[in-house]
Amino acid sequence: MDCKVIEQILTEALSLTEAHVTSDGSHYKVVAVGECFDGLSRVKQQQAIYAPLSEQIASGELHALTIKTFTPTQWKREKLFNM
Repeated sequence: MDCKVIEQILTEALSLTEAHVTSDGSHYKVVAVGECFDGLSRVKQQQAIYAPLSEQIASGELHALTIKTFTPTQWKREKLFNM
């Protein structure tokens, strides 16, 4: 599955500020940034990512996902520390 398509699905479904998806074969890494994650537990954040992709996961089009979620404030801090 194309990474840009996954980014578009997630951005539209969750009104994300940023979405970055990379793949290594059948394994996908998702970095999602949005206000929608504010106050949610890690489990709820991951469920928010899985929900719009459930059709692709069920069909086997998406097999393995690594998910990192951030609020815009957390993302700014993350980028600052990883420069």
